[in-house]
Amino acid sequence: MIKKILSRGKRAAKNRYSLKKKSKSNFRLSVFRSNKHIYAQIIDDINHKTLFFASSIQKVLSLKKGSDKQAAFKVGEYIAEEAIKKGFKEKISFDRGGYLYHGRIKQVADGARSKGLKL
Repeated sequence: MIKKILSRGKRAAKNRYSLKKKSKSNFRLSVFRSNKHIYAQIIDDINHKTLFFASSIQKVLSLKKGSDKQAAFKVGEYIAEEAIKKGFKEKISFDRGGYLYHGRIKQVADGARSKGLKL
């Protein structure tokens, strides 16, 4: 179990390093997945600050009925709306945090793209 956790951390660090090196964007959409919830935040890599965040725990985004994928899609939509309100017109890098681009992680990206955010 420890090896699995450490390998995910290494994958995440390697992915983040390559994003910063290859990407021309100064901002990234970082995603964290727990067993129950999903968290997303937009980070300014130059100033090392979190600009805003969204999670499936928030009252605005909580679902009474529905799956985790629907909640993840809603988180993606919400963070895209907030980014567009703040005036993000440039492309934002998508940091999947060492997770596979599948399931809830993919739903966050799809939700953000559906509201017009460029990833």
